[in-house]
Amino acid sequence: MKKWLFTSESVTEGHPDKVCDQISDAVLDAILEKDKNARVACETIATTGLVLITGEITTKTYVDFTSVVRKTLDEIGYNRAKIGFDSETCSVLSAINEQSPDIAMGVDRFKEDEGVDEFDAVGAGDQGMMFGYACNETEEYMPLPISLAHKMARKLTEVRKNNVLDYLRPDGKTQVTVEYEDGKPIRIENIVVSTQHNPDVELDTIREDILREVVFKVVPENMVDKNTKYHINPTGRFVMGGPIADAGLTGRKIIVDTYGGYARHGGGAFSGKDPTKVDRSATYYARYIAKNIVAAGIADKCEIGLAYAIGIARPTSIYVETFGTGKLCDNEIEKIVNEIFDARPAAIIKNLDLLRPIYKQVAVYGHFGRNDLDLPWEKLDKVEELKKYL
Repeated sequence: MKKWLFTSESVTEGHPDKVCDQISDAVLDAILEKDKNARVACETIATTGLVLITGEITTKTYVDFTSVVRKTLDEIGYNRAKIGFDSETCSVLSAINEQSPDIAMGVDRFKEDEGVDEFDAVGAGDQGMMFGYACNETEEYMPLPISLAHKMARKLTEVRKNNVLDYLRPDGKTQVTVEYEDGKPIRIENIVVSTQHNPDVELDTIREDILREVVFKVVPENMVDKNTKYHINPTGRFVMGGPIADAGLTGRKIIVDTYGGYARHGGGAFSGKDPTKVDRSATYYARYIAKNIVAAGIADKCEIGLAYAIGIARPTSIYVETFGTGKLCDNEIEKIVNEIFDARPAAIIKNLDLLRPIYKQVAVYGHFGRNDLDLPWEKLDKVEELKKYL
């Protein structure tokens, strides 16, 4: 039997890169709430006492970027100078330009022409390849390592905000290594949790509390054994955290955002981008396709790849890989995908109803497998139609 180890990580909402992702998506949501046809590509940089918003935004509405930034920081918990970042006193700068007219021309390529299908009239906002994945390892159709890492990161934030562990601070990271045997997860090899804390608490207290309130509240009992290793704040001290300790930037946690490295990634980040950017919308749609295929029992694992050319509506290629688990051959599944799913950007936006302020909530703890949220790309509304092909 073939055995191997696979590791995935997650981070809390106080991680500096995730701070930036949340600010970028908060700006996007604030704009979409008033102008659903806006074009947004918002990038955020955070460092000691400073948040800089930059990028390209074309909109008919007005948004107070400074208020959006300060509110987001306050919700995360960066609201006191003694923890390194204060939402009320930090500097907020913006350097925003309009979307390039060359890109806009490609997206709205045939919008004014008569007789052009409404879904052909909107081209892809960029070239590139996007991937979606699903498997039946967990109830949310996600790989087990990233699923557990996200759940521990969310629990870490929960016990901080609920004052169960009142010495915790916003920054934190989790990591899970799972042992696989013949493609199935059989046990957890090790768990890593690093959490920011106030300077007065003892390391032994942190380790005992994190194991009790975070790790053992999340990790399935049957997946750990006497050989499972636990590394809680392995450096021994994590007082300085967030943007004061490490500059943050939008789009640097793309593996955390998707499948923890378990599946391919096209390379494009999500946060701060409106859905005409296929980096975001097509990746969501590829996940939607893959999840419905697995839920329908057509495969135990499924990876979908979509590729686009800027200004062209239809994908330049569609790729299906079931890793030998398909009940139908991959070529046949590809034909089914082409029959059932419309991967043109305008069709994706309409079918998933993406022109809504729904993005800040997924800027942390993963964009996929979020059973705690009602996300359109997580729907299983094509399962019965797909089952007919078996």
